[in-house]
Amino acid sequence: MSAFLEQYGGQLIAKTWEQIYISALALLLGILVAVPLGIVLTRFKRLAKVIIGLASMLQTIPSLALLAMMIPLFGVGKLPAIFALFIYSLLPILRNTYIGLENVNPTLKDSAKGMGMTPSQSILQVELPLAMPVIMTGIRLSAIYVIAWATLASYVGAGGLGDLIFSGLSLFQPPLIIGGTIPVIILSLVADFLLGRLEVLLTPRQKSEVI
Repeated sequence: MSAFLEQYGGQLIAKTWEQIYISALALLLGILVAVPLGIVLTRFKRLAKVIIGLASMLQTIPSLALLAMMIPLFGVGKLPAIFALFIYSLLPILRNTYIGLENVNPTLKDSAKGMGMTPSQSILQVELPLAMPVIMTGIRLSAIYVIAWATLASYVGAGGLGDLIFSGLSLFQPPLIIGGTIPVIILSLVADFLLGRLEVLLTPRQKSEVI
């Protein structure tokens, strides 16, 4: 282990940072697009079926195929990888945002309206807080997907821990394979834990009980 760290320690740190950068940016873009879109779709239910169906279709495209499709558009490097991972992150967040808001008790929505809240105030102060656990479940699921799939970004020159894994496979070097795989697992676990803590902070339990 010490010999591996001496030889590949610097490279491991750099590749781990690349993995975090690619994954975090793709997930952030997914949240910024999917959550507002999910909110809008609760007001247009017929359109919701079409949009969620389209997102589901995109999710079925094989990872390598989607990455290859990005090359003619964005070339090689981090940009095509981030955009492909962004597409993969959309469905769980979009679907859970829509389902979470749809499952908010209608009585609570009527109460908010009766208190004189505007639709925007009702969404921000009542519906989103109550739907937050479901929304965060989608975000946590997307985070795990994105971190895992980011290893394939190596194929389009985006770097990341996939460089170590695939170098180990091509050279038949088990230490490289293990050295790249273990950090991916750790990153997934850490991301899930941190997002779980964020879910607790964003879910105002006392406020929900009062309402």
